[in-house]
Amino acid sequence: MKKLINNPSNVVEEMLEGLVSAHSDQLERLEDTHAVHRKQDDESIVGLVSGGGSGHEPAHAGFVGDGMLSAAVLGEVFTSPTPDQILEAIKASDHGQGVFLIVKNYSGDVMNFQLAEELAQMEEITVDHVIVEDDIAIEPLENKNKRRGIAGTVLMHKILGYYAREGQSVAELKEIAEHVMSELKTIGLALTAATVPEVGKPGFAIADDEFEFGIGIHGEPGYKREKLMSSHDMAKELIHQLKDEFHWQAGDHYAVLVNGMGSTPQMELYLFWNDIRILLESEGITVDFVRVEEWMTSIDMAGASLTMLHLDDLDWLTALNSPVHTIAWNNE
Repeated sequence: MKKLINNPSNVVEEMLEGLVSAHSDQLERLEDTHAVHRKQDDESIVGLVSGGGSGHEPAHAGFVGDGMLSAAVLGEVFTSPTPDQILEAIKASDHGQGVFLIVKNYSGDVMNFQLAEELAQMEEITVDHVIVEDDIAIEPLENKNKRRGIAGTVLMHKILGYYAREGQSVAELKEIAEHVMSELKTIGLALTAATVPEVGKPGFAIADDEFEFGIGIHGEPGYKREKLMSSHDMAKELIHQLKDEFHWQAGDHYAVLVNGMGSTPQMELYLFWNDIRILLESEGITVDFVRVEEWMTSIDMAGASLTMLHLDDLDWLTALNSPVHTIAWNNE
């Protein structure tokens, strides 16, 4: 294992210290927690809190700032943050308007965020949440509630951040979030596995001439392993799966995110996007918003995911294009 680390068991603590010190004009650490809070908090609006296990940087701390999250809570690598730390983030983000939680659909995250929500409500803080479950690699209809939250979560951060800044209430954010969730879908692929520092070896074995469709951001198994193929053919499979989910028609409007998993060069991500663009054009799909980024990674996994958001409400495009001040989302 070759990594820029000291003690493998102290990676998150040292990473957090470095993160906050490098961006001390924007971020502060909540005392005795692994929670990051924005320094210039707007006290007139609903607070937005998200988080999850570390190892997915820049998610979620990189999206704390004006126009997006009020706070993010970091767990250990691939491990949910604890309810007490989530509660501290909720309390720091509440200024009388309440707090809305954005939670990825993993059992630990769901359980701990909901427990923190209940504890906050006992302290008379208005809190609600959305569960992000955009990963369509969990395919059977009866298992849709088991779908994982992956890169689409970042688009949820951005859209809800816009509406929070516009003064929407907790109840209104809940309605918007559920609508966005119904139109948000992601599917990915992995070329190599991630190596968790404390484990010291890749999370799964995959041959040099193989890759896997539908792999999870913690190394969960995908739905199909294949011999290496061209980027175009990989893109065709992802588009096929998304088309089956969306049942789109020519002329439909979409936002697209091509997300790198941690070790895929930007050159390859743009090449992959170009293949996706050609395929979507052949389907008659109008792409109004596109980003090619590393926003929801899996430590050092090589691979990519494709997120599509059907712009069922074109005001969502305004939300996606609205200016923000965060580490990871840079306005172009």
